[in-house]
Amino acid sequence: MQAITIDGLSFHVETTGDPGAPAIVFANALGTDLRVWDAVTPLLPAGLHVIRYDKRGHGLSDDAPGRWRIEDFADDLAGILDRLDVSGAAVVGLSVGGLIAQSLAARRPDLVRVLILSGTAAKIGDDALWNERIGVVSGQGVAAVADAILERWFSPDFRERDPSFAVWRNMLLRSPLGGYVATCGAIRDADLTESTRALALPTLAMVGALDGSTPPDLVRGTAALIAGARFEILPGVGHIPGVERPDLVAGVIGDFLKESGHVIDAKVPA
Repeated sequence: MQAITIDGLSFHVETTGDPGAPAIVFANALGTDLRVWDAVTPLLPAGLHVIRYDKRGHGLSDDAPGRWRIEDFADDLAGILDRLDVSGAAVVGLSVGGLIAQSLAARRPDLVRVLILSGTAAKIGDDALWNERIGVVSGQGVAAVADAILERWFSPDFRERDPSFAVWRNMLLRSPLGGYVATCGAIRDADLTESTRALALPTLAMVGALDGSTPPDLVRGTAALIAGARFEILPGVGHIPGVERPDLVAGVIGDFLKESGHVIDAKVPA
């Protein structure tokens, strides 16, 4: 476990691999922490510097007072990468993590060489959706919306048959309330359409075929904003495919890292 302090906030960061190797960075969804990539990272190509972290208000990272913007999250990540002396990374963003990744690529292009967007868009939802979520969670807690969220996160088969589903539900239920609500507000206020349209870097946009939070057509629309972006639908999984099919997600990421030249040999370890 590692802690990095940026502008007075302490962030939980985990790194593996050679710090001098090509870096890959993972940013996570609302109501999750870096554990959503636990089963994916061991299956990635060898020879990567893997960086995971808990964004502000999530996991073991600090909360912060006031209203947050997606740009604040991007600046947090920029500070972490600067502290680790990392540039030219492949940045993987899931859901709000994808908004963070897009914002980081626009604000600090020196830090992002390859962009991998999972279950995300340049704009997610509208004011009415997020204001309702904020109101319910503020008054009744995350438990009041948990079942509906989990239906969008995971396929019916996973929810019904996989014993780890209960653990992922606990992760959501134990999300810090203040961080959850403030992140909802940041998602509500974010529209990255124009800055994402201006991006020019190798980009993969992938989405679970059963994603109920950011359906395939929404993700496809964001991929269409970025010249040359590759779009891929992952069969049989929901909004957090790395939990349901880590092998599939690691394989798609590894193939794209090879195609984009970020790693020389993207074979998944046996």
